[in-house]
Amino acid sequence: MEKALFGAGCFWGVEDFFRQVPGVAAAVSGYAGGVVDHPTYRQVCSDTTGHAEVVEVTFDPARVTYATMVDLFFKMHNPTTRNRQGPDVGSQYRSAIFTHDEAQARIATERRDAAQSSGRFKSPIVTVIEPARPFWPAEEHHQRYFEKHGGSCHVSYADVANS
Repeated sequence: MEKALFGAGCFWGVEDFFRQVPGVAAAVSGYAGGVVDHPTYRQVCSDTTGHAEVVEVTFDPARVTYATMVDLFFKMHNPTTRNRQGPDVGSQYRSAIFTHDEAQARIATERRDAAQSSGRFKSPIVTVIEPARPFWPAEEHHQRYFEKHGGSCHVSYADVANS
């Protein structure tokens, strides 16, 4: 199993999306990229800790490659809006890929560049790609939020997989 760490706006929808991907064993909402240990949602939303809302995805590389995961990431959100996704605004909602090694950094950069040159986006991609710092799981009530409370995100795996 391998891990990937993606920030693409509110983690509820990102987690729900990646849970639908064949080969994904787990998706956990949390925080990464900041300077505070064990941050809370309230701290992260204050836009002072440097953290992004992220999802840590555990996947089987024999069933889904890291490159495919990155391609899905670029299709499931708008990577051209800085520090926002839809109505959510702030650096905690930035588009980010936190990489665990040099191979992930190379693949993420290659796939970002391919997405940019695809002509699909009218504006430049602003996704940051940087080495992963500690991942802190979000509070329990944020985990599997849509399963527990209903609702859904604007994007589904089926929509993206068929695009």
